Amino acid sequence: MPSVSPVPPSSRDSVVLALRAAGCVFAEDEAELILTTARTPAEAAAMVERRVVGLPLELVVGWAEFRGLRITVDPGVFVPRRRTEFLVEQALARAPGAGVVVDLCCGSGAVGAALAAGLGPVELHAADIDPAAVACARGNVAAAGGHVHQGDLFEALPGHLRGRVGILAANVPYVPSDEIGLLPPEARAHEPLVALDGGADGLDVLRRVAAEAPRWLAPGGCVLVETSRHQAPSAFDAFEHSGLTAHLAVSEELYAHVVIGVAP
Repeated sequence: MPSVSPVPPSSRDSVVLALRAAGCVFAEDEAELILTTARTPAEAAAMVERRVVGLPLELVVGWAEFRGLRITVDPGVFVPRRRTEFLVEQALARAPGAGVVVDLCCGSGAVGAALAAGLGPVELHAADIDPAAVACARGNVAAAGGHVHQGDLFEALPGHLRGRVGILAANVPYVPSDEIGLLPPEARAHEPLVALDGGADGLDVLRRVAAEAPRWLAPGGCVLVETSRHQAPSAFDAFEHSGLTAHLAVSEELYAHVVIGVAP
């Protein structure tokens, strides 16, 4: 983390108080992150002001930590969640020798970057329908030599990947449309709707991924999607219906549910 000039205790205390008054549960940790990221006191003050009015912390400082990586997060791009680290862990455990990796609905590209870091040299592709996400992801996967494509799900991918993908990670939107309004203000006000809204039951995009994934997976390759506890049985059925062998992995600690489909 970049260092800055020491901040007087009174300034640090005032930052904590301002964040706590704004309802930030982890005010001390957030204050530390802001003050160690800001290059000047004026920049720190501006960051605090943006956080106090409700901007997500990751957008305030411009990055999020994801599996030990610093992932750049631009305005208007979905912020990677800690629970999604579980999806990465499951992918690495299922296919430790994967040579071709696809990060579909990539957002910032955090999942693809983390998979590449865990696997070593791979052919990495990421795709998203949102141009802001594509631009952000390009920077985050550059170190791994990743390629980022813009388009609607598999339509964005180059045809030469068909039948070659060892890991297909698809962090699809899965919030039911009528529950968007129940999301925390940070998400619904500052993250793109296309990255959140999964249709009437939250599974519209997931079903499309399940139906098409077998054409892109290598023999024994796997597709992984994150979902909720109550959606997991339907997601499981969608994978089985497409001819994949489905598995459900759950992390109670992270409240994460990942459905995994393995190609024959």
